[in-house]
Amino acid sequence: MQILKDRIRKDGKHLGKGVLKVDNFMNHQIDPILMKQIGDEFAKRFKDVNATKILTAETSGIAPALVVAIALELPLVFARKKRPITMGGGEPFRQVAPSPTKGGEVELIVSTEYLGPQDKVLIIDDFLATAKTLQALVQLVKEAGAELVGIGAVIEKSFQGGRDAIGTSGIKIESLAVIESFDGDTIIFEGEKIATT
Repeated sequence: MQILKDRIRKDGKHLGKGVLKVDNFMNHQIDPILMKQIGDEFAKRFKDVNATKILTAETSGIAPALVVAIALELPLVFARKKRPITMGGGEPFRQVAPSPTKGGEVELIVSTEYLGPQDKVLIIDDFLATAKTLQALVQLVKEAGAELVGIGAVIEKSFQGGRDAIGTSGIKIESLAVIESFDGDTIIFEGEKIATT
């Protein structure tokens, strides 16, 4: 998705060790026009998977997942990091994932009221890097007895091996911008050549 790549080049910052800061338009401040385009693109790519629910993780996955849910006219379920007192439905589904930006681990919780065997689930998240969060979301889908029909990531850092780590053969995985590497502050997208001097 060229408009996304252009925005990553303009406003994304490589903080070292493979960490990409996109707070300017996606993870802290949100550009709603770009988000709508992201939602429309994912909706186009996943229109034939017959999803009944969108699933993501709190907090950074909510914006892209919401625009996809709007475009596909589907409910969005997000895995909570803390169980609120309002969460009913008995014991919720739970998985643990490491947090690369906050350090430590986070628990991801989904109420049994909103995810079950009748659902066909499309997972949408902001990043596909090591895929630890996505793996936890996949496990939540399995724990619910639901069917996983696709995974979408706004930005993929392919050099971190997450796509292979997900381990869901036959499931459609789409990323809108794939970063192969960083060369200092330069972001190298899939298929680009690194300029040599």
